[in-house]
Amino acid sequence: MLRGTVLTHRRRCGKPNCRCAIGGELHSSVVLSYSVHNKTKFVMLRADEAPQVRAATRRFRAAKAKLEAAADKGLEQLIASRAPRG
Repeated sequence: MLRGTVLTHRRRCGKPNCRCAIGGELHSSVVLSYSVHNKTKFVMLRADEAPQVRAATRRFRAAKAKLEAAADKGLEQLIASRAPRG
């Protein structure tokens, strides 16, 4: 299970004679994007890693949604127990 998003990161490399510097195609790589203390970080992935990492991020989102639903239910129960009866 991994927190983050798998995406294709496109960027310029900064070399003055590169195709990306003169309006050509940008360099691309598959990365896992995640944030730590409100800073976005990237982990470059090999082509063979991408499907497994995508599956791990899907598992995280599913588990998070399940946890959120359980927390919402608990909150509803607490609020209902405080409601005036009568």
